[in-house]
Amino acid sequence: MFKWFSIEGIMTEVKRIRWPKANDMVKDSLIVIIFTTAFGVFFVAAEAAVAFLLRLIGIGI
Repeated sequence: MFKWFSIEGIMTEVKRIRWPKANDMVKDSLIVIIFTTAFGVFFVAAEAAVAFLLRLIGIGI
């Protein structure tokens, strides 16, 4: 039925994959970690600023 849906077909597809080099993988992983950390810091700072402003006008706890 499906030629690719067999062990032989799967192995053929795996051989066609262009696997990333170690240097590329490290670089891309560092970029992801840096952006994730930056977004985390941004959202924590934004939440703190909103909480401060709400406390300033007397709504927050």
